Amino acid sequence: MDRQRKNVLFALSASKELGAKVAKHLGMKLSPVEIKHFADGETMVKSVESIRNKHVFVIQSTSKPVNENLMELLIAIDSFRRASAKSITVLLPYYGYARQDRKTLGREPITCKLVADLLQQAGATRVTIIDLHSAQAQGFFDVPVDTCSASYTVLDAMIKEAGTRNTVIVSPDYGSVKRARDLSLLYNLPVAILDKRRPEPNKAEITNVLGFVRGKNAIIIDDMIDTGGTLVAACKALKQKGVKKIFAGATHGLFSRDAVANFNTALKHKYIDRLYIGNTLDNVNHIGIKGLKIVDVSPLLADILNVYMTDTDKSITQLYKKLTHSNSKGRKSWK
Repeated sequence: MDRQRKNVLFALSASKELGAKVAKHLGMKLSPVEIKHFADGETMVKSVESIRNKHVFVIQSTSKPVNENLMELLIAIDSFRRASAKSITVLLPYYGYARQDRKTLGREPITCKLVADLLQQAGATRVTIIDLHSAQAQGFFDVPVDTCSASYTVLDAMIKEAGTRNTVIVSPDYGSVKRARDLSLLYNLPVAILDKRRPEPNKAEITNVLGFVRGKNAIIIDDMIDTGGTLVAACKALKQKGVKKIFAGATHGLFSRDAVANFNTALKHKYIDRLYIGNTLDNVNHIGIKGLKIVDVSPLLADILNVYMTDTDKSITQLYKKLTHSNSKGRKSWK
């Protein structure tokens, strides 16, 4: 196959399950990669097969353990560059350190920028990120960057269950208003906003709900769920305001600390009626939350990579927005 001859697709340790699904949609095989861990903790990554003059695509979420997965990715990129790859496209389903994108207090680092520098220095010639926490972080890169949204795919699954009648899209905070507004326009739904403050890291308090929500079904969607404190607090506040059913979701499911127990409790007591998560992180397939619905975003990622591999002038933006009205089941592969 011409595609397999010119292009090479790798999936590293944090994205093996997602990478296998993407490869299947593309009608390709994942290329074998050798990953070794030495006695002192050092990592070595190299392609098993020759990649000279080929376009390399590597999938890796820099999720927990963040530093180990990030270092593995950097070593892999360096290895591919030194193996004479023609180009190296890094697909980050989840970008670790994305929340450290500015200084909120004196002497704090901007680690999101540091990671961008490291990816470029290692040899990445293009970077694709799914649901980047802050869109302005694109400016940290000096190579082409596509920031694509799987929120549309997650929302499509939520709408199929919640419906559009008597439904409101809820922004979990002011920073997510643009995302909520963009998603609401797809189905001509009203928007409500939660007034949130953070007294300390990983702790959220909802002080008010802006918008009419009483008697409605609420869809609340964010880019990520970490400890879950923000989302659970938001759902409790909405229930107190008279919301009937709450369908909550996010693209990335980190589920740190007591998140799994907290969501199981919230689902049991109907603070949340259904929880949706994209499979950008492999761990969500084994997380153990009752009432969790996993939304497969691999068709979207495959369609994005197909644009790169076929070297067309097709718009990535229109591509992922168009997917909102496509059912991932029964989609034809890019063979």
